[in-house]
Amino acid sequence: MRLRLTVASIVLSGASGASALEIDYSVERDPGLKACDAHLFSGNRGEAERCYGALLSSSQDARVRGEASWSLGDLQTANSYFQTAIEIYPEDAHARARWGQLYLATHQNSEAVELFQEALQLQEEQIDAMLGLASVAAGRFEDRSRELVDQAIESYPDRLDARLLKARMILEEGNLEEADAVLEDAADIVERTDVVPLDFYALYAARDLLHGVTESPWETRALEMNPQFGEIYSVPAHFYVITRRYRQAVELYERAVETQPNLWSAHAELGVNLLRENRMDEAQRHLEIAYRGDPFSAQIVNTLRLIDSFDNFQVIERIPADPEEADHPGMILRLHNDEAAVLEPYVSDLVNDAIATFSERYQFDLKEPAIVELYPEHDDFAVRTSGLPGIGLLGVAFGYLVAMDSPTGRDEGDFHWGTTLWHELAHIFTLEATDHLVPRWFSEGVSVYEEWSTGPLPGRHIPLHVLQAIEEDKLLSITELDRGFIRPTYEGQVMVSYMQAGLVCQFIADRWGQQGLVDVLNGFGEGLTTAEVLDPALGITADAFDQGFDEFLQRELGATLANLSTWQEELGNALESLSSEDWLDAIEAADRAIVNYPDHVSDNSAYLVKARAHEELEQTDLAIGALESYWRLGGYEPTALKRLATWLAEDGRTADAVDVMSDALNVSPLDDETHVDLGGWLLAEQKPLEALREFEASLAMNPHDQAAAHYRLATAYQQLEDQTKTLEHVLYALEIAPHYREAQQLLLEIAR
Repeated sequence: MRLRLTVASIVLSGASGASALEIDYSVERDPGLKACDAHLFSGNRGEAERCYGALLSSSQDARVRGEASWSLGDLQTANSYFQTAIEIYPEDAHARARWGQLYLATHQNSEAVELFQEALQLQEEQIDAMLGLASVAAGRFEDRSRELVDQAIESYPDRLDARLLKARMILEEGNLEEADAVLEDAADIVERTDVVPLDFYALYAARDLLHGVTESPWETRALEMNPQFGEIYSVPAHFYVITRRYRQAVELYERAVETQPNLWSAHAELGVNLLRENRMDEAQRHLEIAYRGDPFSAQIVNTLRLIDSFDNFQVIERIPADPEEADHPGMILRLHNDEAAVLEPYVSDLVNDAIATFSERYQFDLKEPAIVELYPEHDDFAVRTSGLPGIGLLGVAFGYLVAMDSPTGRDEGDFHWGTTLWHELAHIFTLEATDHLVPRWFSEGVSVYEEWSTGPLPGRHIPLHVLQAIEEDKLLSITELDRGFIRPTYEGQVMVSYMQAGLVCQFIADRWGQQGLVDVLNGFGEGLTTAEVLDPALGITADAFDQGFDEFLQRELGATLANLSTWQEELGNALESLSSEDWLDAIEAADRAIVNYPDHVSDNSAYLVKARAHEELEQTDLAIGALESYWRLGGYEPTALKRLATWLAEDGRTADAVDVMSDALNVSPLDDETHVDLGGWLLAEQKPLEALREFEASLAMNPHDQAAAHYRLATAYQQLEDQTKTLEHVLYALEIAPHYREAQQLLLEIAR
């Protein structure tokens, strides 16, 4: 304990500042502190500060001094007093829990959790510690948060903050009816007791917002009580963010900081959401304000560092000169300096293809340019997404702005960047067509379905653990599907929900056609909920929809699910035989695995086992056949695709080699050899313009053999009959390597 207390004092050293109102709902609150609180909660900060200052002079109780220092914004001194208080009153569980709350206020959840657990060891049902643990779990969207807060309510039914925490979690899940019931219980507590109602007003204003009431009477009541209560706007703004309505969130956060200029959390959230709207300068200004008041927020620090790193990126605008005549408003790309020259043409082509595809399929034309950012450092992308490194996402869409990992943001072959970008671009259409009212399940479902049906990676790809969840009947009903994204109840449920949403959209398209998806999307744009949209859009009830979906799953996946255990056994046998170099047994076991699950092209695919075994047996034709099946089903391991393309070219199937290697670029676009080989095959197919792009990409990667890179460009320009450019690059090649025979011969051809 002594060591941890020492560490604690160092961690908070130098912390100071004011932020959100910290309301202590506990009955243990010192009467002198409550008298000062009354001034603070009414917006009379000057009088409150004089009151807290007087307590610091008059009280000898370190606990009171710690609370007074905290209320004055002097967190360093508050931390020291709490440390002293715990040494003087080691059995005071409430003081220990309040110290934990101080750590929560400075974004140090791990230390806070330790203190909450220590408080509960001293007092089994210490309410502030129970709610502290529940708050941490809720902030991480852990399912156990509901259990923790329910335990707190059972032990202390009149604690307003317990009811509010539960209502907040339910509102985040989108269950408005259940949240209303909890808020009614909270309203009863407010009416029966003298508790400070400001937090209640703010959450009820958020509830009104989710019910479509943007001018809530609770706003008026809160500001009458405390004209400087910025959280009456920032709390509802949080729910705009949760539902991905970032523009509206910005407006509320602006009102929050106007009302309470020292509400640092609102400045931080305003900055982050301005970034999501591509309003960089404004975002930086508010984040810098937030940092001055709250220098211990990792989100603020990391996001400011990210903005500084934008100097290392190129902003490439592809905006049509005449928007009226153009197919769409264009695009803005933010690509890292080290990758921009290579990636830009591939990203641009894919964005153009996606916009054309989705505009037609969802009957919606973009009103603004699509903004696409690719980050070669995954942690930078993670900060762009949430302000914190370490998240597992590949991409995210904020509306017209899409951010994702660059192909170099992960290990080669770890993800298919082309499919990721296709997925995120689909989000632009579902979000913007509905003014961001679309529920998460449908937006994600459309994106997954479009990956499978129109994206650069063919086929439906469902991970094994999702198939097992389907087999174990773990899928949610259509009206509850959003909950699987927000607060999962078992490991892997978020991915299960993604796949279920994609399958639901495939079910809709199969039964009602593409127009069915459009009609559902339009219904969400009118503000309908999932339960409300099914009848007008599809003419079906939620129960009938769930039944139809179950039947669809049986048709689509029944055979695979029935054979799943056999497939796992046979694939295991194939891999074991491959490891022991028993090639014939490996092939036989792989064939049996494929019969039981022919669509499996993920890690350790049976097709790859077959290809390797056939190659070892020098059965190249059979190896090609195995890899072709793997590729056509959507397998994308880059080494396998490059091997297949090389074999196809050697077999005289140059056009097929081009198709395979082009797909390899959607996984591994920064491999020089891939561009060189593909460019050569394109020239052989009399496609010099496409070959030119590959050779330009190769040169942009600054290859060791610069002479050869320029010579290849010269051959492409020669086929394009551009003599000037041909001469330019052949001379570059000869300047670097004067005795380069092929370049000399090409120069002679030009001279003739």
